[in-house]
Amino acid sequence: MNLLVDFLCRFSFGLAVALCITPSMLVPSGFFRVNTLVLLGLTTFAALLSSTLGLSVNTWLLSIAAIVAWFGSVLWYADRRLAGLVCSGIVATLCGVVTVQFGEPTITQAGVRILSGCLIGFTLNAMLLGHWYLNAPGMRVDVLRRSIDQTLFVWGLLFCLVATMVIWYFSTAEHTNATLASNVFRAVTAATSGGIASLDETGLALLWLRWLAGLLGLPVLLFMSRMTLDIPNTQSATGILYVACLAVILGELTAQLLGMTVVRENLGGNQNQDQILIKGAS
Repeated sequence: MNLLVDFLCRFSFGLAVALCITPSMLVPSGFFRVNTLVLLGLTTFAALLSSTLGLSVNTWLLSIAAIVAWFGSVLWYADRRLAGLVCSGIVATLCGVVTVQFGEPTITQAGVRILSGCLIGFTLNAMLLGHWYLNAPGMRVDVLRRSIDQTLFVWGLLFCLVATMVIWYFSTAEHTNATLASNVFRAVTAATSGGIASLDETGLALLWLRWLAGLLGLPVLLFMSRMTLDIPNTQSATGILYVACLAVILGELTAQLLGMTVVRENLGGNQNQDQILIKGAS
């Protein structure tokens, strides 16, 4: 349940930020209205789940975000673009606070969570924007290209942060007589799961899935979608973005699950299965 609330908060935050940087003068207001209604659904669901878990602060923040999202949808319906963007910014701020609160109080983990939310929201926003060309075929193609570029930029930031964590864990860990490849793999495992850890069979499968789908497969799909726009063919690009959405959701959910299946090594060298509620893994 905590995992679902965490994911919904990340999703809401990233989508709200994506709406704030989408050029409102080039995209019809109907697109923003639909997406603010999506934000309304996400924040309402997250608020209800938070209330059942007894997370009072999160419940209040998410409830306010849901109300603001509803007002934003009304403003976009009235074509009040500036006021609608302000509402999106408020929703992004509230959801961002809740997102950071779920993880460990460290700058690194906060950065990972923020970038993870942006990656989910930006990818979904690009897909919905590509779908909107069916309603507004005269919309400029470079709007979708810019959205994909923004998503690639966020992916690059997240990948660099995870790579930096891998290097840091590798340089600070006490290396055994294992091979270099084994020590590097241990550093990758620690960076991905959020701590010095080895993984059981389930965790190992999640690790491969997280890297193949979320960190390595996603940019390939985004580049393919961007190259398709050179034809230009927005429908084909949108189809690839649908697959990219599945990849990013799978990758980020897997990253969260990794924090719940970590097998931590104690000082004696034994391994114990720990159940971690929310680790805020990358």
